[in-house]
Amino acid sequence: MIIEAFLRWAETAKAESRARAANALGRAYLQSEMPREERDAAEMAMTYLLDDPSPRVRLALAEAVARSAGAPRNVILSLAGDQPEIAGQIILLSPVFTDADLVDLSLHGSDVTRVLIASRGQVPRAVCAALAEIGGEAEILCLLENDGALLSQASLKRIAERMGDCADIRGLLLSRDALPSDVRHLLMRRVSEALSESTLVQSFIGSSRLQQVTREASESATVAIAGTAQHEQLPDLVEHLRQCGWLTPAFLMHALCSGKVDFFACAITNLSGCDERRVRSIISRGRAHAIRALYESARLTRDISTIFVEATLIWREASRKNGTAMLENVSSQLMRKFRLAEQPPAAATQLLDMVEKLANAERRQAARSFAALATLAAA
Repeated sequence: MIIEAFLRWAETAKAESRARAANALGRAYLQSEMPREERDAAEMAMTYLLDDPSPRVRLALAEAVARSAGAPRNVILSLAGDQPEIAGQIILLSPVFTDADLVDLSLHGSDVTRVLIASRGQVPRAVCAALAEIGGEAEILCLLENDGALLSQASLKRIAERMGDCADIRGLLLSRDALPSDVRHLLMRRVSEALSESTLVQSFIGSSRLQQVTREASESATVAIAGTAQHEQLPDLVEHLRQCGWLTPAFLMHALCSGKVDFFACAITNLSGCDERRVRSIISRGRAHAIRALYESARLTRDISTIFVEATLIWREASRKNGTAMLENVSSQLMRKFRLAEQPPAAATQLLDMVEKLANAERRQAARSFAALATLAAA
């Protein structure tokens, strides 16, 4: 039989000759029409070559079968477990692997194996999820740079959680237009933490001042993220912020005064447990007592719920007249109403202080923008 003759020849042939024969055998198996008996014999011969002592022989076989979907599965799986030079071509190119095969290789393979998997022409979602969970920096970078990697939102979030401290990975994540808002916020917090821990920045600003600056900048950035989030992303973002302890009265007031009402309504829905449509209806059209009852169901105390009710009513009017100056309009009217009244409770005073600071910051930004436009006009 042919296989017997091949085996006898292989016992005495030099490695170079065996390598040429292995490559020719693999190509013939894939490209030639063979009777069933000869095809089985060729597959048996390739299986025999998997144990050839010369890496050149196994590499030649791998080069012949790596790109074909018709290659014998047992041959592909065996070559994938060979030394890196041989396994590399198979892992990177072979279409024979199932998702389960690639996940298994990711879990039990080396760093090099995972880099090769992350660099494949197409990386299925399940494989991306496995790499996101266990991959190191090099594997994650390859995955994020690969347009063929089908990364789910859950995988992107897991990468941000595990590798958000890496500037290169953070940059690749933030460059994605479809990055979920909760992941953007998570990465923003990592940047804030990195700045606050920087000894160089601390030496210029001072640690106490730096904490205040980073806190205010983080809150402003979070409000900006909330304002640009897609409607379907808002529940996940709100839940993420709730778990992180960000849904404080001050932050909610910042969002409301900034006109981020979609986000604000979603946050109140989360905190109160009420139906979203009912929450939106009360905020946009409800009477003052209904608004206050809603906010108190979201665990805002009576002394500050009154301020939220007034801010909501002012927002309604401001949104109809001049949405571009939303924050300044709401805050200035809140100041006039509550500062001139009898001394408010301490919690309300702190909340009003925060709103006044936000309004002052908006005025300074407006002044800078006006000055820039005036300079351009005069040029």
